[in-house]
Amino acid sequence: MTILQGTWRFPTEVLAGPGRIAELAARARDLGARRALLVSDAQVAKLPFFAPLEAGFAAAGIATARFTGTHPDPLASDVAAGVAAFRAHEADIVVAIGGGSALDCGKTIALAAATDRPLWDFEITLAAPALDRAMVPILAVPTTAGTGSEVGRASVITDEQAARKVILLHPQMLPRLVVLDPELTIGLPATLTAWTGMDALAHNLEAYCIDAWHPMADGVAVEGMRLIHGSLVTATTDGRNLAARGTMLAAASMGATAFQKGLGAIHSLSHPIGAHCHAHHGLTNAVLMPYVLEFNRPAIEPKIVQVARCLGIGGGFEGFRDWVIDLRKALGIPHTVEALGVTAPMLDQLSEEAFRDPNTPDNPRPADTAALRRILAAALEGRLDGLSR
Repeated sequence: MTILQGTWRFPTEVLAGPGRIAELAARARDLGARRALLVSDAQVAKLPFFAPLEAGFAAAGIATARFTGTHPDPLASDVAAGVAAFRAHEADIVVAIGGGSALDCGKTIALAAATDRPLWDFEITLAAPALDRAMVPILAVPTTAGTGSEVGRASVITDEQAARKVILLHPQMLPRLVVLDPELTIGLPATLTAWTGMDALAHNLEAYCIDAWHPMADGVAVEGMRLIHGSLVTATTDGRNLAARGTMLAAASMGATAFQKGLGAIHSLSHPIGAHCHAHHGLTNAVLMPYVLEFNRPAIEPKIVQVARCLGIGGGFEGFRDWVIDLRKALGIPHTVEALGVTAPMLDQLSEEAFRDPNTPDNPRPADTAALRRILAAALEGRLDGLSR
């Protein structure tokens, strides 16, 4: 009998449900906060809930300052500006509010404020470098249901000079408290609801397919996919449906909880496309998903058959793959990477960068540069035939 071994880390305290945002200021006060830096972007800071949130902090005796300079794909310069705001305010807590970009930026500001090292020293590694100072607590409030950054120890920051997205990792970047309040996602455009929801699906799916023994993460990933199967279209087409919105927030956090196992070629291909074409990460994942599924088929078919059964999808592997394609159609997602700005002359560089991405070694089927280029070429032409050979 094979004796299996694993190292498992599960996330943090989560307040889930409508209206839970009202509890945030008191919970920050309980952590000893007196001066909070609210990290967001300019659009989120204009939403109706933001000013009452600041008022709640003031009532709790916590002085706040805003940093709203987060780009859609946070840049290293965003983090530097945020650290300057952190120090000017003498903040003792970071509250990250918004989509994945704002959450990643807020978490990384807290990291950068605690070290004199370059950010890139924290590129994903098994042993994160020591910090120079204690990291302040991070509270996370997602306003989209996609990245799951609120329950993660990592962030993705763009190195402008190298034109690449870098995954940074430190265990203390895990937020101390998360608020999953679906009322904050009301009004999110249908396109962003769809794209972020497909990002959550990609996280759950790739984590489930990774060849590592982590039954806890596998169970979370399967349930995350089941929730998405039942709620993503409703959340997209009926944006005021709080039940669907809340379910998608949970599924997004579940995806990020599960992908501590790892991710795969969907993400390793998506990262360079996002860096060069500035395409939304969730949209890029959605376009690539069926092509990577088909490439990985020899390694993952039994798992996909099992999850299809759990989701009530007939037809085994083909049925699941076709459900992904039909879901994309229902959400208005294009079938090829050409729609993202990818062209044939870009394939060599994109595939080389994807091969160097830290997610590639975890792909369930080994993928060298030539294999990644083959996936990209198929995704550019819109064909699935031959990828599993």
